[in-house]
Amino acid sequence: MRTRPAPAAPTGATPQATSAPAGSEPGGGRLAGVATMVGSGLSNQTGAAIGSLAFPVLGPVGVVAVRQYVAALVLIAVGRPRLRSFTWAQWWPVLLLALVFGTMNLSLYSAVERVGLGLAVTLEFLGPLTIALASSRRRVDVGCAVIAAAGVVTLMRPQPSTDYLGMALGLLAAACWASYILLNRTVGRRVPGAQGAAAAAGISAVMFLPIGIVVAVQHPPTAGAVACAIAAGVLSSAVPYLADLFTLRHVPPRAFGLFMSVNPVLAALVGMIGLGQGLGGPEWAGIGAIVAANALSIVTSRS
Repeated sequence: MRTRPAPAAPTGATPQATSAPAGSEPGGGRLAGVATMVGSGLSNQTGAAIGSLAFPVLGPVGVVAVRQYVAALVLIAVGRPRLRSFTWAQWWPVLLLALVFGTMNLSLYSAVERVGLGLAVTLEFLGPLTIALASSRRRVDVGCAVIAAAGVVTLMRPQPSTDYLGMALGLLAAACWASYILLNRTVGRRVPGAQGAAAAAGISAVMFLPIGIVVAVQHPPTAGAVACAIAAGVLSSAVPYLADLFTLRHVPPRAFGLFMSVNPVLAALVGMIGLGQGLGGPEWAGIGAIVAANALSIVTSRS
């Protein structure tokens, strides 16, 4: 579940690293980078699963509010934004990024509550996949788009138990992630370092502050629920963000993007093992088609 404000990287397009190119890293560095990617992906999806355990007490809104606070604390400590020096040309994409960031997490967690972790994350993944395929003119990417579309049709096929609202929330999260990627590019060009992402995370946390207060008053939180929400923030925001900073120094961008495409599968496995959210054959086929479309696009890319 890609729900932290880390550098978005569809089909392997990653932010510039300040260290030596990944190709010059020794074998030990690459191995460490791969191990970090695996740990980051599992941490991300495990955090989402733990956060969903607090839904009966806090609801998705309360869990997301706590996650926003944790993400803000981590990013502000890392990015140290100098807000007074921002111009309007820098402020407006940061403000939009904050709005999109909060909406993305809220819609995703609401989808997780209704359709399960695996399906929700798979639908959200359509956001960066759509941007990657739409910006390409290669025939192979047209085929990838067809494969991904077939996967979506399989996942959203009409059934008596189909939760269309949950599916719609997953697609809203996908649209938000696509917007997040485009806004991140703008913020990255206009604001130095991680200051833009840090400022956006902080503003998003402030936006969720009154929401968190209302949730706490209407649904008094238990210690266990708060602990689950905080754990979700640490495991799905802090750990993956810091892990990405390390990984991008040791692993080629294409390999990073390829591993990112496996996250829907990790989410489905964590949901099945940790939450008992089993999936049928058609659902696994749909997830596999979407993952395969992204992987094929990355593997055949020249960049």
